Amino acid sequence: MRFKAVIFDMDGVILDTETICRRTWLAAAGEFGISDAESAFMRCVGTNRTDTMRILHSLYGDSFDAERFAGRTSELFHEIEASDGIPLMPYVREILDYLKPRYRLALASSTRREAVVRQLGNAGVLSYFESLTTGDMVVHSKPDPEIYRLACASLGLSPEECAAVEDSPNGIRSAYAAGLAPVMVPDTVQPDAALKPMLFRLYDNLLGIREDF
Repeated sequence: MRFKAVIFDMDGVILDTETICRRTWLAAAGEFGISDAESAFMRCVGTNRTDTMRILHSLYGDSFDAERFAGRTSELFHEIEASDGIPLMPYVREILDYLKPRYRLALASSTRREAVVRQLGNAGVLSYFESLTTGDMVVHSKPDPEIYRLACASLGLSPEECAAVEDSPNGIRSAYAAGLAPVMVPDTVQPDAALKPMLFRLYDNLLGIREDF
């Protein structure tokens, strides 16, 4: 099938933000005296702030100050971003240069638009994307299909005309439920037996996309 567009996730696909996020979560967890932060972090990968709050309350109770915890992780993240920057994932420029003349490119990220624009701009890759669909534009984040349906609509295309490049199970479930062809390039989590049937393709890195696109 010849797709008309490729829609990318940002965190863990375009930018290596998840490595930084994990550091900030573990640091904040130590300050807040909470356990099992690693598991909580993995459950929240790919979700927007609203769903992150819901997950934190489900794990640590209604009395847990999830807003303050999330605020602290954001403070730590911004400190690292300001001092060190956010690196690109391997082969990002190569695959964007390859795809740009062949497909329409868009972004579907659970991160807020202000941060998406800043981070992609600082990394020098913002201009590759025709549209940006972000976490503050939707009610429910991945794995809900809302963000991918909105991203397709922003291009005036049907989901069947689009492929989605994701690194996380939540992202794959979102794209699959929306009707796109999910392409997985795993970062921190490998697909399990339940996820693999949802995949259009699975690659070790972004350069693998050239095999089929």
